[in-house]
Amino acid sequence: MFISKFEKLKRLERMGYRFVGEHAHTAVKTCLWTKKSILDEGTCYKQKFYGIKSHRCLQMSPSIFFCQQKCLFCWRDLKYTRTEWDGDYDEPADIIDDCINAQRNLLCGFFGNEKANKKKLLEAQEPNNAAISLAGEPLLYPMINELIKEFHKRKFTTFLVTNGINYKALENLSEEPTQLYISLDAPSEKIHKKLCRPQTENAWEHLNRSLELLPSFNCRKVLRITAVNGKNMTNPRGYATLIKKAQPDFVEVKAYMYLGYSRKRLEMENMPLFFEVYEFADKIAKLTNMNIIDKSKESRVVLLG
Repeated sequence: MFISKFEKLKRLERMGYRFVGEHAHTAVKTCLWTKKSILDEGTCYKQKFYGIKSHRCLQMSPSIFFCQQKCLFCWRDLKYTRTEWDGDYDEPADIIDDCINAQRNLLCGFFGNEKANKKKLLEAQEPNNAAISLAGEPLLYPMINELIKEFHKRKFTTFLVTNGINYKALENLSEEPTQLYISLDAPSEKIHKKLCRPQTENAWEHLNRSLELLPSFNCRKVLRITAVNGKNMTNPRGYATLIKKAQPDFVEVKAYMYLGYSRKRLEMENMPLFFEVYEFADKIAKLTNMNIIDKSKESRVVLLG
């Protein structure tokens, strides 16, 4: 069944996304932890681990419909996904202006909420961390270098998340983010194909090229393992080999969350409990000579460093 671009946008808007720019390839969605922080009900594990302020974080993506993978655990409706960029695109400065305005509009209801921390709410009007990770693959956006540079010009810190397949874009990243994440969601090519379902050839080889590039970056470097029970919580030695190749500063082992459209592809049982994540992370830590240095039970995530 053909779905028009207008219908796609409307469906995602009902899920809390706000599209910005003339060409509508960029979206903002206010994170649950941004809202919780404003209400003094807790903060994101990224605040605990890395010091960013949850109430001042802007969660966005410049490439909402573009990704080379159709991961089973992705919360998006994957029938919208395209593997290569097509069409025109918006300028970074315009994207950022519109993203900030969209975030302000999404948070405006808190001004009428007596439980809101007014100081945090006012600070939230001027976000200072960009989580370039909402959905899609940001390295497919043709002006990703310029986007990061523009964020930094505005005194933002930037957390860039990539699936590692577009290693050439990573190689050509002249403006490094504050923190670079590469998703490492499989210990082997076989599991990568089954779980991440790459839509391009040689995806595993390209991911490994990105891991080999990681030591050359000067920014903070993190590998993210989304742990899916019964799918990829196996072969810790395979993960250890890949981690040693990448030499990251940190490794996050985080539970898959049974949310969104992933519920059509996976079962509740695929979401591991915190102790299962912790035990699996501990096995990887021992094989990489890393330590468990932090954790968040609420988010089911363990940090190795």
